Amino acid sequence: MTSVVRLSDHRRKSPYLHFTRPELNRLLGLYAARVSKGEWRDYAIHLGSEAASFMVFRHSQENPLFVISKLSAGGKSRTRGPNARNGRYVVLSRERKLSQGHSLDDVLAVFDRPIRLVSS
Repeated sequence: MTSVVRLSDHRRKSPYLHFTRPELNRLLGLYAARVSKGEWRDYAIHLGSEAASFMVFRHSQENPLFVISKLSAGGKSRTRGPNARNGRYVVLSRERKLSQGHSLDDVLAVFDRPIRLVSS
């Protein structure tokens, strides 16, 4: 005997966390400004179940200079472990946490700071 099955009842919802359109516009605006200055040259977006990451590269064959991540509400993150759960957004540079907060604009403020020379 056959029965009718609704596909929507059996399909999984997309498990991937993603950037909203305003968030992506903000990230791409920052990226375009830095490309015009010659600082950044490439980007990549990684969507996962625990984090959505926007990675910025100087050259596409290198490791990312910066990783801007949107973290899910709970569970462990592959990006930085359980310590990254304190905020919803995180900016990393070579595995160092530069900024963390609950809004994208708050964490992107780290890119507005002037560069200063550090001598050893």
